[in-house]
Amino acid sequence: MPDCVVRTLKIIDETAEWIVVDKPAPLQIHPSKPDGKVTLWHALREVLAFEIANGGQVSIINRLDRETSGLVLVAKTAAAARRFGLLMMHRKIAKEYLALVWGWPVRDEFTIDAPLAREGDHGESRIYLKQAVHPEGAHARTVVKVEKRFARETSNGQHFALVRVFPETGRMHQIRVHLAHTGHAVVGDKIYGPDEENYLRFIETGWTDELARTLLLPRHALHSAGLKIHEAAFQAEWRAPLPDDLAAWL
Repeated sequence: MPDCVVRTLKIIDETAEWIVVDKPAPLQIHPSKPDGKVTLWHALREVLAFEIANGGQVSIINRLDRETSGLVLVAKTAAAARRFGLLMMHRKIAKEYLALVWGWPVRDEFTIDAPLAREGDHGESRIYLKQAVHPEGAHARTVVKVEKRFARETSNGQHFALVRVFPETGRMHQIRVHLAHTGHAVVGDKIYGPDEENYLRFIETGWTDELARTLLLPRHALHSAGLKIHEAAFQAEWRAPLPDDLAAWL
């Protein structure tokens, strides 16, 4: 376990039952294959070694994509995992994100109500996990509020916006697909940005100068900025500001 991952993991809040951390990008949440790559799960097992040795566990409640930074709620006991799981199921944990997007949205606040499905289930797709708006998909709803419109000289555009996003459902890639559907894709998004070929090139070659010119950022500019639990018996709220890489670009 590289010590640098544990050292850079920001703990936002902690009790005997749970811990909230600010996950950096591009740290993966869970191991997906036995390649030895360090994940948030590995780092948490290091941080919570004492609790685990005394019957505790690491149960990640809200999962983020590898390139998404921000708040992650983790249960340290089986009882807390069950409780948070029920709260998630009943939509009692509100999520808030910040994103840098292409273009200037016309309205300051708008709602995207568009069903989502895996693109390959309704047609051809070269990317297995890619999602798309489709009438036969699952219900998905996202509220977007524009925080700031700004101009930045780039090789392929100059209008951008910082938006605050409130997903009311929790579909795979929901925020990224919905924003792209409105014509305001997340900056740096390899799948839903200017061209999905960018993702395929990245898988083949890694990050290159050509991708930098097209995508502008080496990861998609999406950050989990707020979590709020609104239950009669338990009220809690956590916040995390934009990380340095996105704040500097903004």
